Amino acid sequence: MAISTVNRHKIMAAIHSKGTKPELIVRHYLFAEGFRYRLNSARLPGHPDIVLRKYRTCIFVNGCFWHGHDCKEFRTPKHNIDFWLSKIKRNKQRDLIVQQQLAKMGWHCITIWECELTKENREKTLTSLAFTLNHIFLADHKIHYPPVEEDERMDMAAEPTIDIMK
Repeated sequence: MAISTVNRHKIMAAIHSKGTKPELIVRHYLFAEGFRYRLNSARLPGHPDIVLRKYRTCIFVNGCFWHGHDCKEFRTPKHNIDFWLSKIKRNKQRDLIVQQQLAKMGWHCITIWECELTKENREKTLTSLAFTLNHIFLADHKIHYPPVEEDERMDMAAEPTIDIMK
């Protein structure tokens, strides 16, 4: 049974880009794990779905269809193929440009795909996300000591230097 153009328009218009089910899954997990975030920051390119300022990380929760993910969830539409393929191609190009802009600004970008949040994969994906965020935080806040050459090594303060060769 074919769907009329009017019905298809109503269906597509009902799809929103904010507060999607996959995004809510990620948000609830992050909050439960103690991560605090902002939503759809207008100050950053691409208005990332989730922004963790403390971690300088942006999370994009992408739908497999809209962003052309190479997975079993993505199916090429049967009608108006040229329109949809060009739209998905533009979305992929825009995603790449936005992530490059954020990287130049010093932000880390994480993309979570809708297919990674199925019941079978959800726990693994979200645990990996928490691990990655903690790793990013530790790497960004590591104390960097200047390299010390052998000749400039300092003796321990509690022990005097003893010359054994005398």
